Amino acid sequence: MNAYPLLFSPSYHERIWGGKRLESFFGYPIPGERTGEAWVISDHPNGKSPVANGVYQGKTIQDLLDLHPEWFAARNLGRFPLLVKLLDADDDLSVQVHPDDEFAAVHENGELGKAECWYVVHAEPNAEIIYGHTALTRDELREMVAEGRWEDLLVRVPVRAGDFFYIPHGTIHALGKGIVVLETQQSSDVTYRAYDYDRVDAAGRKRELHLDKVLQVTTVPFRKKDVAAAVVDHGSLQVTRFIQESYFTVEKWNLQGIFEAQSKESFTLLSVISGSGSLTWAGGEQPLQKGDHLLIPRTLGQYTICGEWEAIASCLPQ
Repeated sequence: MNAYPLLFSPSYHERIWGGKRLESFFGYPIPGERTGEAWVISDHPNGKSPVANGVYQGKTIQDLLDLHPEWFAARNLGRFPLLVKLLDADDDLSVQVHPDDEFAAVHENGELGKAECWYVVHAEPNAEIIYGHTALTRDELREMVAEGRWEDLLVRVPVRAGDFFYIPHGTIHALGKGIVVLETQQSSDVTYRAYDYDRVDAAGRKRELHLDKVLQVTTVPFRKKDVAAAVVDHGSLQVTRFIQESYFTVEKWNLQGIFEAQSKESFTLLSVISGSGSLTWAGGEQPLQKGDHLLIPRTLGQYTICGEWEAIASCLPQ
């Protein structure tokens, strides 16, 4: 079977802080008024995205990894390493932190750690995120958490559409209300909740906190990871490389016209965040529009993209 671009159907997840923007922005058939997440390219057991096109429609990424491992990387990946989400924060998310691979493997039944990054698709006026903390020692962190001095501890950062943030393991963080982000992360669902504003769910229960693990995995002192975006102009395609880290390379593609491309040494994930167009390869043509998410196999070879659209692209580091 020859490789072809794989389009995916999202899986949806309702959250206490979710809203309806995934429907109004992208036309998704969300399940309810508190839809916080669409897992748009995922092979994680908690939310798989099935293939939506071609002969493998309905199959999972793991199915394709078993059938055609060469589509993904030169080496056998075993399990798919990345997960792409859209998040609609209609209210503040809990303050949280994620472990690294080593801690998660020991304490979370072999899960991966969770490094992630955010591209801000939309932000209401005065929107902000929590990104980091002020404690200089682990004892100071423990003391401030025990005393509930969250306003002193947490660092707030204003955001606007087009911003990009890298959130390594051990970084205290939270999305604020009024923000939609495209998140690229390791394929993991491990979150340690530090603070949840004393909210209760529909049954009147507060959500569980994980303070012991928070205090173990948080990086102290906080070390901000600056993003130095590098822009390369290829004529009709402008590529902005935000980051190249151990787990992923993430770029923004801004296309105005027609561009001849070549598949990379690993798969490429492509999430169209505005506009429309198409991708043509030797075996056919795939229309593209805002809200589409696809995987370009490494063995696809030459292909042509055309139209006027912006997308967030990610792949494994070279």
